Amino acid sequence: MTRPALYPPSPATPAASSSLLEGYGYGFLGVLVFSLTLPMTRVAVAELAPLLVGLGRALIAAVPAVALLWLTRSRRPNRQEWPGVILAAVGIVVGWPLASSLAMQTVSSSHGAVFNGLLPLSTAAFAALRSGERPSAAFWGWAVVGAALVTTYALRQGHGTLAVGDLWLLVAVVLGGMGYAEGARASRTLGGWRTICWALAISAPVVAAPVGWMAAQAGWPSAAVVSACAYLAFGSMFLGFFAWYRGLAAGGIARVGQVQLLQPFLTVVAAALLFGESVEPATFLFAVAVIAVIAGGRRAIVRTAK
Repeated sequence: MTRPALYPPSPATPAASSSLLEGYGYGFLGVLVFSLTLPMTRVAVAELAPLLVGLGRALIAAVPAVALLWLTRSRRPNRQEWPGVILAAVGIVVGWPLASSLAMQTVSSSHGAVFNGLLPLSTAAFAALRSGERPSAAFWGWAVVGAALVTTYALRQGHGTLAVGDLWLLVAVVLGGMGYAEGARASRTLGGWRTICWALAISAPVVAAPVGWMAAQAGWPSAAVVSACAYLAFGSMFLGFFAWYRGLAAGGIARVGQVQLLQPFLTVVAAALLFGESVEPATFLFAVAVIAVIAGGRRAIVRTAK
């Protein structure tokens, strides 16, 4: 009996292997860009209001996004794609930046970064609910182990307690997971770069008024803060998603999303090298364990529902 066309090719086929490798490659590139987001946010909120940082990056990033859509005469999302674009805008253009900016007021970037390890589980959950993916029991087992590892790491860093900022980070994880899954769902047909560009474009009119009002009240920031805001707008909010959405669309949302388990540790290392935050040897032990989880999750079967 012939396998239904709605099922993806077997992981053993060259086409599936090529798509998976492409997905992991672009996914890792996106994570590498995102790994500096929290340290840069912490720099920015030292002088600017979290609301201004969280919403302002979206407004700045909307400028090249709209220009790119216009120059390429890109088509608009169709009826099936619009819900994914809108929810991506709510989750990763407005929600995650705003919640993480509020969190960075009270926790360090190295402490807060470990919560990003929960993003793959959040992304996989939304993918299962909305994108037709059906992760196997083995996949969920690996995902839960990964989430437990980063949660243990977070509690260890906080000496067994959670700060108010951690609650904002949990909100960011939920909104981020939704935005990643919905954006990736739309990008399957719309394309990764069009998805993030349209998400930024439709967000701009909503955030323009509050950002303009807050910017008028704020003084001119230092050069370091300006550089941090530029990275957040053009790197974290714009170019990083070109690679990230392409990776999720090519290799599968749930499976490639596991690469983001590496982000907390990349962030911690970046914070140590660039901002002088200390890194314990235990961090690297957790990193090895997380890599093992990603390897296990990669072999787990993820099917697409009929």
